[in-house]
Amino acid sequence: MQKSEMFGFALEADDRTEEEKSLKKAAKKDGLASSLGLCKEAPKAPMDTDYQEEMEDIKPTIRFNLNFDKRIRGEEQDTRKDSTKFTIERLFEAVASRDVRKLDGLHEYLHRNMKKLSDSLYRSYGKTTLMKGLLHLKDGNNMTVQMLLDISEKMGDIKEFVNAAYTSPYYKGQTALHIAIERRSITYVQLLVKKGADVHARACGKFFQPHDGPYFYFGELPLSLAACTNQPEMVDYLMENEYQQADAMLRDSQGNTVLHALVVVADNSKENTDFITSMYDRILTTTARLHPKVKLVDIENNKGLTPLKMAAKTGKIGIFSHILKREFHQSHTKHLSRKFTEWVYGPVHCSLFDLASVDSYENNSVLEILVYGSGIPNRHEMLQTELLSRLLEEKWKRFAGRLFFLQFLVYLLYLAIFTIVGYNKKDDKPPFPIEYNTLGYLYFAGQVLVLVANCYFFILGIVDMRRKRPKLQTLLVDGYYEILFFVQGILFLISTGLYLGGRQEYLGFLVMCLAFSWVNVLYYSRGDKHMGIYSVMIQKMILSDILRFLFVYLVFLFGFSAAVVTLLIEPPEKNTTATRATRFFEHTGPSEDCVKVSYRNISYTTLQLFKFTIGMGDMEFTQDYQYKEIFYVLLIGYIILTYILLLNMLIALMNRTVEKITMESASIWKLQRAITILDMERRLPFCLKERFRCGVKKNLGTETGDDHRWCFRVEEVNWNKWNINLGKIDEDPGYWDCTQSPDSESTPRRPNRGRSWRGLFAGSRRVQTYQSTEMSLLPV
Repeated sequence: MQKSEMFGFALEADDRTEEEKSLKKAAKKDGLASSLGLCKEAPKAPMDTDYQEEMEDIKPTIRFNLNFDKRIRGEEQDTRKDSTKFTIERLFEAVASRDVRKLDGLHEYLHRNMKKLSDSLYRSYGKTTLMKGLLHLKDGNNMTVQMLLDISEKMGDIKEFVNAAYTSPYYKGQTALHIAIERRSITYVQLLVKKGADVHARACGKFFQPHDGPYFYFGELPLSLAACTNQPEMVDYLMENEYQQADAMLRDSQGNTVLHALVVVADNSKENTDFITSMYDRILTTTARLHPKVKLVDIENNKGLTPLKMAAKTGKIGIFSHILKREFHQSHTKHLSRKFTEWVYGPVHCSLFDLASVDSYENNSVLEILVYGSGIPNRHEMLQTELLSRLLEEKWKRFAGRLFFLQFLVYLLYLAIFTIVGYNKKDDKPPFPIEYNTLGYLYFAGQVLVLVANCYFFILGIVDMRRKRPKLQTLLVDGYYEILFFVQGILFLISTGLYLGGRQEYLGFLVMCLAFSWVNVLYYSRGDKHMGIYSVMIQKMILSDILRFLFVYLVFLFGFSAAVVTLLIEPPEKNTTATRATRFFEHTGPSEDCVKVSYRNISYTTLQLFKFTIGMGDMEFTQDYQYKEIFYVLLIGYIILTYILLLNMLIALMNRTVEKITMESASIWKLQRAITILDMERRLPFCLKERFRCGVKKNLGTETGDDHRWCFRVEEVNWNKWNINLGKIDEDPGYWDCTQSPDSESTPRRPNRGRSWRGLFAGSRRVQTYQSTEMSLLPV
């Protein structure tokens, strides 16, 4: 293949006969159509198979025909199969069988015909013989791979050959280096890198991106592939080889680094979490050693998420907990920690947690992601982690609890005013004129205050829904009371509009709003644990068992009501002056001459059947019917299905629900209180927000320099660790062992009180055990 640097095109040699070309004529047309976008995309075939695979149609390109002079000289072209000719099918078959004898004479053939292994004639959708060979390793070896590399190097196209990539949209960008890493062959990875393989090649095809269907997303880059497939040795080589070191800071098309990719492939199982966390720390420490000034954990992807925030967003609780509690004890890696052991005394541990990206004092923090992320799996468990649980409790004690109680008192005042205004309504046609006396002024002021309060509830509901954008299912759980307050505001605004329009119907919406206002008092039960859990259980039963019961019950109720109404006979009228009798009934009470409501009225019959359900029905309407047997069948069937079956089933389901959601209710209550805390913090002015900020600013630096961080102190009692930490007490945050300081190997540190004398001069890897008979008090 001859290249032109001036014109930027490649001239390839072609030794195919005219017969071979004529057989490919249709394929050429298809290739032309494909190049013009007139053909469908490449098939989503397997990456490799032992069976016959679909080969790419030969695309038109500029080639030099080595047989052009034979026709001029009048020589007949030999159409028989040439045993010395190497086609792509022959090469693929040879490397798949791992038989180097089938490649004998390949170098001479390529040299004689001016061909190279990187030519387009030896590629199918970008797939080369090198990729084919690496996909057919046996016991980690394929002798044809080494032979192909040697031949390519002799032909001078080794760079193009090892860096050739798939062109199929499904596997686009994958190179031989990706395949060697996936095949877990460190030998071939070292060989490819030595030959010039690009360690930053991107496999960005559809198979390597999240989508519906089978895929494997690993971050596109070779380093990410090695990390996500748990190959520590491979990761070390890629990051520290002498030819081209992989850059851990490089991001893929989604902005994800290798640390983001590890979070994506985490699945919360124990085995997976162990290797993910180990690989995470390995890459972190190696990057810190090679590039001390780089903060790999702070790099954000295209969605503005760091690895910690992505773990929270995707519900990967295993890696999430590890990142929050990550602690390194060596001085050169201490700055990578997020947890620092400040002191230990017996079973009591005091730790400092880095609040960077965690506290809601910052925008888009981990707390906000978890609290407002209604669709996040495992978020209840993640909010129960040591740091977040203690942080929320501190916020509640510091400011949220008092503000919540004050808000409760204000709401009670609103409720009292609303109740008084509603109770003292006037019977005239609205709107009522203002009475210019003390009571009139107070009544008008009460109306205005109630209107302002409900406008606040309405606007607040819109703002919260726009900010949280929750799904319907999670909204009914997380935003249950927010919906009720929003509905309360809407009802009052509708009532106000009807009131100002002079419509008497305003009263119906007003009393419904008043009822919702009293029900919403339960919102403030989340301030107390026991009442809050009780309220959550009521909420869960309403949204699950009772809703399903009502749906089925209404079907039965209206169905049987329609059947009974159709069967009943209209009774004769006893009084023609129905209007006068009705008025008399309304003012003086019932009379024998008054016309009662007919059971032919479906709404009235529905009400009577409902009374039968709760045991309050009568048999008055059983006297006027056409078919006695059918009527009693309907009545008995209705009673059995509703009163006996549905009600008892509801009771059984509610009992099961109470047992099932006991623990879940506690988690939901904590989440609801967390939402309340963050909502209150959002509404605080900046000066108060700064004043109520949790944590303390500490200098956690070592001899290498200062490291100022905003930390949160957590103290806990853990009897499972007290006996192994007696030799790890130190006054400096982060130093557990006396051998961690730079000069510890030559000069031992002064021992602390409570330390076992056997562990004073122990090495950094030694774990101390408490020995009661050998304990001594050393002078400090």
